Amino acid sequence: MVAQMIDQARRLVADRFPDALAVLLAGSAATGTATATSDLDLAVLVADGGETHRETVRFEGRTVELFVHTGTGLAELFAVDAASRRAVLQHMYATGLLLTDPDGHGARARERAGADLRQGPPALAPETVETKRYGLTDLLDDLADAGDDTERLAIAAEVLTAAADLLFDHHRAWTGVGKWLPRRLREADPVLGPALVDGHLRLSRDGDPRPLARAARQVLDLAGGPLSEGYRRTWHGAIERTV
Repeated sequence: MVAQMIDQARRLVADRFPDALAVLLAGSAATGTATATSDLDLAVLVADGGETHRETVRFEGRTVELFVHTGTGLAELFAVDAASRRAVLQHMYATGLLLTDPDGHGARARERAGADLRQGPPALAPETVETKRYGLTDLLDDLADAGDDTERLAIAAEVLTAAADLLFDHHRAWTGVGKWLPRRLREADPVLGPALVDGHLRLSRDGDPRPLARAARQVLDLAGGPLSEGYRRTWHGAIERTV
């Protein structure tokens, strides 16, 4: 399956990007975990003067996600992705399979991506950590008091996200959303990451909030402990989210 997808990607590149500086195949096809219905994820580096854009197309019956960048555009997006603490493009370039790289542009982009990943995301500001501690403390109180299953599920999702943010920051680890949230959590902390994920699953499956709450409290302790009384913020023209 993977070999067929690689061949398919090469045909698309020859058809649509014959003059590309470099093309990398990323995602499940590059990691060997693709299924028959998996998309193709292609990072395409084009010469300056081209257009940096993202596009979804269908090629030979398969959905293809195209991430097309000039050198300038890629540098800008690397900076944006690092600031977001997710580094999506850096992961794509660092782990992707080079399909074409005649002059080494792709290899150099991979080196920059790898350097970003090794450096890790910027730390959250102390005030932001404090606000997130306050938000998670409040959420855990709501989780303990929830008497309705639908409310409990909604609160649990917020608890998972809030605890994950604090755990990622504690380890200076890259974050993720969707399917990447549990994957990144397990990478960031082999004990508390799975405990949060499994606790959320247990609540969703059995309605038991205790494992998730226990794991989230352990994360709070790493970040400085629960915070409720004494929390104070002055209005500066924007509402600061607590989660």
